[in-house]
Amino acid sequence: MKYALLTFAFLFVGFAQAQKETKPTNGLKFTTLEIVRENIPYDSKDMFVFDFKNISKKSITVSNVQTSCGCTAAEKPTEPIKKGKKGSIKVTYDTKRVGAFTKTITVFSDGGEPIVLTIKGSVLTPSDSPTTN
Repeated sequence: MKYALLTFAFLFVGFAQAQKETKPTNGLKFTTLEIVRENIPYDSKDMFVFDFKNISKKSITVSNVQTSCGCTAAEKPTEPIKKGKKGSIKVTYDTKRVGAFTKTITVFSDGGEPIVLTIKGSVLTPSDSPTTN
C-alpha cells in the first residue's frame, strides 16, 4: 500500500510538471482556429480570414505561413504586429476541386510556438453551383 501511494505521488508530480512544460505559449491570440464553410460555389473566390491580436508586450513578426497542400494559399502580414494591435492571415482554397476538404495552415512567428489553423468545407459541382449572370 505504501508503494502504491508513493508511485501515485510520483506519477502525479511528473504529470503536473509535464503539463506545465508542454503548455503552448504564443503572443498571438486568434479569434478562431477553425473556419467551416459548406456548399461553396464551384470556382468562387471566397477567402478564409483568421483575425488575431498581439497580446504580448513586444512586436511580433509572422515569419512564415505554411499550408498543408498546394491547393491552399495563405497571405501573412508583411510588417511586424505591434503590441496590442491586430492582424490577419488570409487563406484561399482552390474551389475547382469538388467535394469535402480539410486543410491546415501553420503560422510561425517570433512570438512563441507555431499555431495551426484549419479550414474545412465542401465545394459544389459546377451544375449545383448558383450562376452569376
